[in-house]
Amino acid sequence: MQVPENKIEIKEKFINPFTDFGFKKIFGSEPNKDLLIDFLNELLKTKEKIKDLTYKKTDHLGSTDADRKAIFDLYCENEKGEKFIVELQKVKQQFFKDRSLYYATFPIQEQAIKGEWNYELKAVYCVGILDFVFDDQDKDKLVVDEIKLINTKTGKVFNDKFTFVYVQMPNFLKTESDLETHEDKWFYLLKNLHKFNKIPAKLQDKIFKKVFKIAEIAKYSPDEKQRYIDSLKFYLDLKNSLDYAKYEGKIEIAIKGIKNKVPREMIKLLTDLKDSELDNLYQQFENQ
Repeated sequence: MQVPENKIEIKEKFINPFTDFGFKKIFGSEPNKDLLIDFLNELLKTKEKIKDLTYKKTDHLGSTDADRKAIFDLYCENEKGEKFIVELQKVKQQFFKDRSLYYATFPIQEQAIKGEWNYELKAVYCVGILDFVFDDQDKDKLVVDEIKLINTKTGKVFNDKFTFVYVQMPNFLKTESDLETHEDKWFYLLKNLHKFNKIPAKLQDKIFKKVFKIAEIAKYSPDEKQRYIDSLKFYLDLKNSLDYAKYEGKIEIAIKGIKNKVPREMIKLLTDLKDSELDNLYQQFENQ
């Protein structure tokens, strides 16, 4: 289910941060690194605040030609040499957690020093901003997941050099009136930026005003607008494909339920299908 070429009419005032163009426009350039610094400081809450970031190349090759290549959305280093991988993930992948671990190996390996080396490492942070929820956490409704290496016997951190932070945006359900912290405001902004026509009262901070200024589509050059449209089309194609797959899955469950004489109310509860959709399915079986 693809969005037809040249059929996207941009009605929004501001870009969608979940497109590659939008994400990198806001967070991925030197003039805007204060936005990324502010966001990471709120999210990671490290003992010492990040004061500066240097953007590094985002493509990394393994040590041999046979090794796979990793391409990060954003890869940065702070003033202490700590590494930050920041990834935007639009749809679920079967081995997404494994991929995060694989990506973390590159900033680890590149710290190796030729000659004598005591193996001391700088911290590595992998941040994933997710447009989905992990299957094993649907019930928990956690927005932010932080994972470290721990001793399973004592529950204490085994090594604090590796941190994985995942922001499950669908679980962030606060409205503007519910916003309490600076972190809340960031999440609210990222989730709803493309829906706004003006800057909400709770987002009048200087840092957020800069985001709105950067995100205003009307100020883009024709080339930038086209690149955003291309990026938006790709994002919508992914979302439409995922939504269609979910719908097909619900239909399949409903059909199995009807065949096995599962009560209609139970089928409706399991699939969340509309009454009209269930009526059509039942009618199909009656006509067979």
